[in-house]
Amino acid sequence: MLKIGVLGAGHLGKIHLKLAKQSVKYQLVGFYDANTENAKKIETEFGYKSFATITELIDAVDVVDIVTPTLSHFDCAKEAVSKGKHIFIEKPITKTVQEAILLREMVAKHKVKGQVGHVERFNPAFTAVKNVINQPMFIECHRLAEFNPRGTDVPVVLDLMIHDIDIVLSVVKSKVKNVHASGVSVISETPDIANARIEFENGCVANFTASRISMKNMRKSRFFQKDAYISVDFLEKKSEVVRMKDVPEKVDEFAMILQNAEGVKKQIYFENPTIESNNAILDELETFADAINNNTKPVVTLYDGTEALLVAQQIIDNF
Repeated sequence: MLKIGVLGAGHLGKIHLKLAKQSVKYQLVGFYDANTENAKKIETEFGYKSFATITELIDAVDVVDIVTPTLSHFDCAKEAVSKGKHIFIEKPITKTVQEAILLREMVAKHKVKGQVGHVERFNPAFTAVKNVINQPMFIECHRLAEFNPRGTDVPVVLDLMIHDIDIVLSVVKSKVKNVHASGVSVISETPDIANARIEFENGCVANFTASRISMKNMRKSRFFQKDAYISVDFLEKKSEVVRMKDVPEKVDEFAMILQNAEGVKKQIYFENPTIESNNAILDELETFADAINNNTKPVVTLYDGTEALLVAQQIIDNF
């Protein structure tokens, strides 16, 4: 079993601690939290060992799980990697693209593994259809959340939209050509609502909308491609695939048929893939353990995390 330690014991850090403790692939050694009062409370309540310094924790483990505020991601990761430790690092990978690139270089130099916590890659609604998404040419993403002061230290693009940016980059096999965006600050010092349009070199267009001051929560993406439409509801964990195929010789009387201006007829088929229940955070942590143990490529690499941050920064720069 790999020895793992968690840096940061806030809301998400506590979830990581709980799941690392449950995992059959890790041995939870302990955690570090800068807030000593919070650290003592968690140690007393859950029995996890609290370390006095980041260095002491890093020295005691094989894998460092970084769940600290984004501003400190790079410094924490740099120390861990320099000591030959594998790193799991929450999104966004770092504060700046330059930090992310330096971190990638360090990981390669020290021959360790790194994975970024883009958890929606492990959402069962997405994994159920990701192999069906093939050369999408138009994508629509909506990610709306009710206001929560946690996370407002960064623009909504880095807080929420980056999830969808990573998903889109994982399915569109083309370079970004143009980025158009607008953002509005309503409550926070940074934009709370943002809209972006990304054009890819292969002609695909992706529209993103993110808000953290919505009256309701929504996390939906729609992918349009040749003869198919795929809908993914990340919140409700539901997927739907609508396919259009040539009309067969014998048509069911209840079949839905469409005919275009040229007279070509297509039959519409509706599919609702089976969604396997899972814990996405546990899955991402355990697939990282598999990548370390089997010396394979992590599901979400540091390169992936850097690319998502790069596009997010381009969006922010276009405000």
